[in-house]
Amino acid sequence: MTPADLMAEARQQTGLEDFGPGDFEEGLGVYWESVCSEAKLNDIGAVAVPQLIVSSLANRLRVIDWAARNADVADERIDAPLIVIGMFRAGTTFLSNLLDRDSHNRSLLRWEAGDSVPPPSSAAFRSGPRVDAARTSGDLLEQLNPKMAVVHHEEPDGPTECVSVLRQDFKSLLWEAVTNVPAYGEWLRQVDQSSAYHYHRLVLQVLQHGGVRGRWTLKSPHHAIALEALTTVYPDARLVLLHRDPLVLCGSVCSLISTLSGTFSDADHQPYIAEHWTAILELSVDRIESFRAAHPEHPVLDIQYADLVQEPVETVARIYATAGEALHEDARAAMDSYVAADRKKKSGIHRYRLADAGLDEGAVAERFADYLSRYRIPSEH
Repeated sequence: MTPADLMAEARQQTGLEDFGPGDFEEGLGVYWESVCSEAKLNDIGAVAVPQLIVSSLANRLRVIDWAARNADVADERIDAPLIVIGMFRAGTTFLSNLLDRDSHNRSLLRWEAGDSVPPPSSAAFRSGPRVDAARTSGDLLEQLNPKMAVVHHEEPDGPTECVSVLRQDFKSLLWEAVTNVPAYGEWLRQVDQSSAYHYHRLVLQVLQHGGVRGRWTLKSPHHAIALEALTTVYPDARLVLLHRDPLVLCGSVCSLISTLSGTFSDADHQPYIAEHWTAILELSVDRIESFRAAHPEHPVLDIQYADLVQEPVETVARIYATAGEALHEDARAAMDSYVAADRKKKSGIHRYRLADAGLDEGAVAERFADYLSRYRIPSEH
């Protein structure tokens, strides 16, 4: 197959023609070439990866079509979104689930990120056939690779990462998470990601066009490598950054990527995973520091992972207070209930070691020594 074949398949599935701005096509082409030459897909991957590409293109077609047929989508306001920008494996999922318990917030749910049209009504926001379809898809992945339930589980009606939308513009770390594609990774680190964030905003406008509105609470460690594009599209965004011992972060992210990409490839990609994802974490730190120095008008709120784990609801209250808001009692009670339930409902313990990823503890500590010192990050070793 070629990128043109994949686009044709998406058109056939949807009966639609217009993909909108063509900025995505370069990324699609680079990614597909990288998949074919570097990913070494197994039989599952050879079926699943093209399907994921086609589904991304199909949702893009539907989003562009909905916006074209409903001119008032452009009037939908996305005001002061609260965006968790990282770090990798530092509790961003836990924090986004806490924020989702506040009824005044509007999360990006997993099911709607990939099946956005028609936009959900209040009655169909957390249940219905499309939610059930997303649950079936997630269950299938966890049946193929049971480790995924332990390493990274998302409910279909719960918050998801923005990479699920950015992938529809083919500028997304998600593509690197499911397949080991060095050439695409190199391209992504250099490319202007503005088009992906303009498309991201359009998706949010379409989703709330169905009537489910609120203050958007979003998250993805991908944002750390694209802060210029993010804040150009969302100039009033409130940015939150979670910090955790990078020795833990590197071990955890390498375990996650090995587990996820290992579903779709039987080849030994471990040396690449270890170096590449440690380098991505290092790049995230560097780009955040450069952004903070260049843009003091965009403050970033620093949160320690240890504080989030020890006092989760009070940490959320601190985030709100920084924005001049109070955490309402009903939201506090809902968050307390979520924390209590989450601590009882564990599907297993995610165990990992730096040595398993082929990383040396001393070398990793040295690479991140300045980061550890600057933010006074507690050691978890």
